[in-house]
Amino acid sequence: MPVRNAEMAAGRFPVVLFSHGLHSLPELHTPLTSRWAAAGFVVAAPAYPHTKWRAPRFDRADVRRQPGDARWVLEHLRRLDRRVGDRFAGHLALDRVGAAGHSAGGYTTAGLFTPGHPAWLRAGIVISGGGMAGATYGGPAAPQLFLHGDADRIVPLARGWAAYRQVPWPKAFLRLANQGHGEFLTPGRRGFEQVVAVTTEFLRWTLYADPAALSALRATARSSGIAEFTDQLG
Repeated sequence: MPVRNAEMAAGRFPVVLFSHGLHSLPELHTPLTSRWAAAGFVVAAPAYPHTKWRAPRFDRADVRRQPGDARWVLEHLRRLDRRVGDRFAGHLALDRVGAAGHSAGGYTTAGLFTPGHPAWLRAGIVISGGGMAGATYGGPAAPQLFLHGDADRIVPLARGWAAYRQVPWPKAFLRLANQGHGEFLTPGRRGFEQVVAVTTEFLRWTLYADPAALSALRATARSSGIAEFTDQLG
């Protein structure tokens, strides 16, 4: 179980920025993000002010501005890493950063990997999302992983595939059979353990440069029979 205000472990750890979807909150995704944290990542999960659950001024269009908000969060983490006495100081490997998100958060994540993105932004995970309208992938190579249910009625599978095809770098697509928009992110539901394992191994491969993690990712993605895995990771 996650522990509030737990002591930091010794060492520096890669950072993963997680973006939630419309009418959602970061804490609704702790079954996934806490598993990433337990695997050796610092997960930063902001609540976006105009798209979160019960936002005072909800604005769906603000998703287009959320990549900028996400960049601000990452810059804030850089300040914390240098701030004497801060609990995160000296523990953030900010040369090894990944981004992930669900639904509108997936679009936010894709919007971070536009031309000119920093080389330290090394990997992206888009869950039940697609590409940001009018934006293109570009800049330093950053492997991308897409996960999408083929029965998703909120963000159709075709939008995920369209974003995937635009990625010019190593990439993979996990199509979850007979799954909707995100039930596979709930513990105990079909596909949850596979999604946790595949995303964790992807982060270990990209942010820890662990070649064994890539083999484990591929084995897990192909083992259960509940998904179809398209692999162009190289």
